[in-house]
Amino acid sequence: KKKIMFSRHCGTRDIHDLIAHAAGVSRYAEISLKDSTGAFVSLNPTMPINTQSSPYKVTSKEPSPTTGDGEVFTQVLSQVASQFNKVFKVEEIKTDIATRLSALERKMELEGLKAVEIEKCKRDISDIKDQIWNAQKKFVDFNRLSGETQTPSSLSDERKISLKRDVPSYPKYTLSQETIEYLKQPTFDIWHWEPNEMLSLLEHMFHELGLVAEFNINPITLKRFFLCVQENYRNNPFHNFRHCFCVTQMMYGMIHLCHLWEVMTREDLGILMTACVCHDLDHPGYNNTYQINARTELAIRYNDISPLENHHCAVAFKILSNPECNIFANVDKDTFKRIRAGMLQLILATDMARHKEILDALQNNIKKFEWDNKSHMDSLKMVLIKCCDISNEVRPMEVSEPWVDCLLEEYFNQSDREKMEGLPVAPFMDRDKVTKPTAQIGFIKFVLIPMFETVAKLFPVIDSTMVEPLRIARDRYEDMKEKNSMPPPPSQSNKKKTVTEK
Repeated sequence: KKKIMFSRHCGTRDIHDLIAHAAGVSRYAEISLKDSTGAFVSLNPTMPINTQSSPYKVTSKEPSPTTGDGEVFTQVLSQVASQFNKVFKVEEIKTDIATRLSALERKMELEGLKAVEIEKCKRDISDIKDQIWNAQKKFVDFNRLSGETQTPSSLSDERKISLKRDVPSYPKYTLSQETIEYLKQPTFDIWHWEPNEMLSLLEHMFHELGLVAEFNINPITLKRFFLCVQENYRNNPFHNFRHCFCVTQMMYGMIHLCHLWEVMTREDLGILMTACVCHDLDHPGYNNTYQINARTELAIRYNDISPLENHHCAVAFKILSNPECNIFANVDKDTFKRIRAGMLQLILATDMARHKEILDALQNNIKKFEWDNKSHMDSLKMVLIKCCDISNEVRPMEVSEPWVDCLLEEYFNQSDREKMEGLPVAPFMDRDKVTKPTAQIGFIKFVLIPMFETVAKLFPVIDSTMVEPLRIARDRYEDMKEKNSMPPPPSQSNKKKTVTEK
């Protein structure tokens, strides 16, 4: 029995040579170790320590004189590797790197926890600001009475954009062929669908139009995007998630009705559809006139220039800045730049203060419309999203009329608030002056019909499917107005009483 000693800094080859020397064999001999149980022991500095009562058994095999060059080369290479390990302390470096990585991971975890705390503090500060603002204004918050905690001017993008739930949080619906075809029609009844069903229908539209393939969208990311969009529409009477779905479905219907894929790229169709989905994000239920007259935070931020539409754009791209919701994450920079510019242009076009400017631009181009002219196509796309945004009267009466009630409710909430704050009140919003027929007749005659007739000059199918229903709606409201203005006929009971007295 012989005893050898080595430090943990020794290389495998050093230990091999020590054992070879102790065993009296050549350093080129093959050496193997076995413990008292006959198990092989690896030659390395971390091998288990043995004792005199449990020695290792050394087995050696001298290289034969006929050993080939390959075997000699392998042995030399093994020695070089061992020396390399010894000189450069590879094992120690590996251990050090592992330790550093572990420390870095712990640090990142702590930083992540700090970030969560910071976000919570931001939300708390924002809530306190809202409470202070409400106390200073000293008015009744109609949104708060209806369960909405934000003021009509509060900026919710700092605290809402993150997803409160993750997929799959709503079931996957299998659409019948009848529903798939019905979804392409302007007559589609949007009142029959629950929020989760609307999410599934939106997904279907993006898949069916080839937008998922065009932008290489991860289907899970698409689900998260729609969920986050839904969470960032407020529970207003009119400007809510159902309105978002309604506008997007009408755009989907117009794409199929007019075969827009024949004159536009799939990228353009994606911009149109996504702009519709995002066009009223985080709408507070009070229009631009209120924002400007009340000098709200939004009006101040955007210098009284389309404050709501600018806010919708900001919230949309805040959502898309979240990697979990970014449906355009897989497009190149130039494509994303075009998508962003297109969406901004379309959402900002929904400000009714710009209605005449935008419609005039298309009407000027319509006489000699050039499908390959970017300016002409931009004017068409802006009018298309405007058509979809205010298209309720195109739908059947049983679908469109509830929307009028919802819009008037939102208008009356605003006018009540304006009266309470001493702000100017628009006559078409005053519950003491407006009726359903008076609200709709002028809007259909002077806004809707001229705009849809302009689009019909490029797509004649629009005349029978959309303009004609608008004419019918106009006539219906005129009849309703006439009936409301007629004096009530004498009651039957009075007639009978008069005859009896005679």
